[in-house]
Amino acid sequence: MEGKTSSFKIILGSSSIARRKILADMGYEFTTMTADIDEKAIRKEKPEELVMALAEAKADVIISKLQSTDNHEKDAESTVLVAADTADAILGWLPTGDCTKDAESTLLITCDQVVVYEGVVREKPSSKEEARQFLKDYSGGHAATVGSVLVTNLKTGLRKGGWDRVEIYFNEIPDDVIEKLVEEGIVLNVAGGLIIEHPLILPFVKEVVGTTDSVMGLPKAITVKLIKEVV
Repeated sequence: MEGKTSSFKIILGSSSIARRKILADMGYEFTTMTADIDEKAIRKEKPEELVMALAEAKADVIISKLQSTDNHEKDAESTVLVAADTADAILGWLPTGDCTKDAESTLLITCDQVVVYEGVVREKPSSKEEARQFLKDYSGGHAATVGSVLVTNLKTGLRKGGWDRVEIYFNEIPDDVIEKLVEEGIVLNVAGGLIIEHPLILPFVKEVVGTTDSVMGLPKAITVKLIKEVV
């Protein structure tokens, strides 16, 4: 794969198991980093504008975080930084100074995703009750995911972004399945409580108009395209 033969490193700014799996499937080796922002403080009328604004906010926070590290080690390779949803758990960290010292060869990639149901934007459920209602709404109906990817070249300042929308149609989801998903808790950590790859929900997914990797939070095609555009 391209990621295994390229000269850059990758840092994934997400605790999302799905995003880690997608990135690994693309052939990349990576460590992780987080971008802690107040997502509720950023509001836009359109979901496409919202996810792009959130991706930009995450990029700005991570750039500031990198600039505050000590510059003690030179990294001769290009660095690709993938930062996605905010997370409390930091899965890994770049050795101090690597990115800021070699900023001329660093790419920063940030992402965000929301679910749209009947024209209303849905982010992560705030409670089990809300997650349960979200899933009941999807039963026998449909929702869409809108996800963004933003790539910034830290040397030139060139920043390219894009978004992707996927429509998901569901068959009726039994109440006991919904309860198992809610009690398990994973749906509380994803946009709109929607996680189509989960073995409990997968049998009730009727149709996906778009790509599964986009629904899971990291559209492969857009990610690769934007990296090439800013290098």
